[in-house]
Amino acid sequence: MFLSLALRALRTVDLRLLLKFGWNFGVKNLIAVERFKRRLRRGDVFPPFLQLSLLNSCNLRCQGCWVDVDGPRHQLELPALNRLIEDAKRQGNAFFGLLGGEPFLHPGLFDLLAAHPDCYFQIFTNGQSITEEAAQRLRKLGNATVLVSIEGGNVTSADTRRGGHEVLDRSLRGLEYCLRARLITGVATSLCQTNIDDLLNERWLRELIARDVHYVWYYTYRPVGPRHNPQLALGPEQIARVRRFVVEMRAKLPIGIVDCYYDHDGVALCPAVTGASHHVNPRGDIEPCPLIQFATDRIDDPRGLYETIRSSPFLSDFRAAAAAATRGCVLLERPDVVRALVEKHHARDTTLRGTALAELDAMQPRPSQAMTGHEVPERSWMYRFAKKYWFNDFGAYRNGPKD
Repeated sequence: MFLSLALRALRTVDLRLLLKFGWNFGVKNLIAVERFKRRLRRGDVFPPFLQLSLLNSCNLRCQGCWVDVDGPRHQLELPALNRLIEDAKRQGNAFFGLLGGEPFLHPGLFDLLAAHPDCYFQIFTNGQSITEEAAQRLRKLGNATVLVSIEGGNVTSADTRRGGHEVLDRSLRGLEYCLRARLITGVATSLCQTNIDDLLNERWLRELIARDVHYVWYYTYRPVGPRHNPQLALGPEQIARVRRFVVEMRAKLPIGIVDCYYDHDGVALCPAVTGASHHVNPRGDIEPCPLIQFATDRIDDPRGLYETIRSSPFLSDFRAAAAAATRGCVLLERPDVVRALVEKHHARDTTLRGTALAELDAMQPRPSQAMTGHEVPERSWMYRFAKKYWFNDFGAYRNGPKD
């Protein structure tokens, strides 16, 4: 399947963009992970991958969104973003995930991409604001991939999940603009009770392949935030079904399938717990991940980003406590552990709504990606090899749970 996917990419992507992807994302990421490993050996943690939420504004109102899209607008300004990225680049980082709100509503998005041609960016978007002109600008820049979120396979389910009108058609239009511009383009889906049957199947993947989509990212719905809906969350067998499907399709179809919750043997992990990834919110707070909206540290700390993250007692304790509690999502499975950390470090609520602690107290523990005794190893040699050496638990769970 790897050869078929490579040939399909050569046919559908601008060659210059493929070369940029291979160097900025491929080679440089491998170097970034190796530098991360060396830092771990001396007891220092600075993530090789950072997620940056550019702003809190969005044109949709999705169920389960943790972002305060109805609050006053906050955004990471371009000078602060440039300083952050330059600081991370000094540690070997070259890849950044850009989230929101909706990143295409940030007035400095294209200036940010242009300022760092030596980096690679993944833009998480609902696709609604992508115009033909925007897609062509991305092609000219060449250092970003667009990941369009599609949450329903029909008009009704998409509108219900996203809180808008004609959401599916608008997202598909933005997707099409990216494909016509010969960008490396993906589709993301937060799987829940209302879309798992529509979108977790081979027919849907083959439809995306026919559209020339290059990769997909399935992740499971997390009932968090002001509009959370616990009834949409998947049960244990459905979570296992997702894992089995991903492993099977990776070995069968010429389309990339991303996941960041399992190693090569199918053993669960959390990227924030391993230290591989942390999150910066639109006000500059440094959080363990986008879902855990508490922080003690900020990007404007005069010590600089590297020293701030490396020496943060809150982030360090989070990684250790979460690793000792579960290999799954500590927020879903053990909200009590998160609350104890917040109290211990007097971490501030980083939401605009100011209700994160009350939401945490109201959460009922539920299963996440950990499947003790029922792990599903990778079948594809390519994914197995890559994960074994560059995406594993990096020893984070050495003294934690054995599942």
